[in-house]
Amino acid sequence: MRIIELPGKERPREKLLARGAPLLSDAELLAVFLGSGHSGRNAVEVARIWLRAAGGVCDLLDAPRSTRPTGDGPSIGLVTWCRLQAGLELGKRYLDERMRRSTTLGDADAAAHYLRSQLSSYPFEVFACLFLDNRHRVIGFEKLFQGTVAAANVHPREVVRRCLALNAAAVIFAHNHPSGESEPSAADRAITLRLRDVLDLIDVRVLDHFVIGRGAPVSLARRGLI
Repeated sequence: MRIIELPGKERPREKLLARGAPLLSDAELLAVFLGSGHSGRNAVEVARIWLRAAGGVCDLLDAPRSTRPTGDGPSIGLVTWCRLQAGLELGKRYLDERMRRSTTLGDADAAAHYLRSQLSSYPFEVFACLFLDNRHRVIGFEKLFQGTVAAANVHPREVVRRCLALNAAAVIFAHNHPSGESEPSAADRAITLRLRDVLDLIDVRVLDHFVIGRGAPVSLARRGLI
């Protein structure tokens, strides 16, 4: 059945307009990007095939173009893939701008959500930092170090240099685990304590350090490790 043949309240675009995007399923949201179906299937059906083949939204959007799964239906064309990547990047930039415009950093969950959006797709480890002023307003966000699949070398001297350059009063660290495992390692705990001690010498507080994996980010502060 074509989208146009569905009852009005079941068409993804009309449903979005009437009820809002949060009430659409993953397949329906993807169908809005597609606009039309392929090979006798409507856009929602095609979206369900792609999501099932990829294993979910994250895997579908994070997979490189050359390895994107196609499932038992039509492949994702270059134009559609570009649209999806553009939409994903707009989402990241929206979160980035919203975070920077925020009067203060609302809470740990807001920071975790933002940091996950920035780091979760990398196939190698990236260590990043949110720099905050004395009212916990965001001054900047920087990806400071990157490494192999297993590790990124973190240099405290460079972290100190950036804190001084930005006149930061507090920081929140984050790094991803490409394996998808978000449990902090002994090395993660050690570098966090080392950075805390070094930054304490210049009166910069380490508020948290998030480990980004496949699930919810893990906060070292909530674990009592800072």
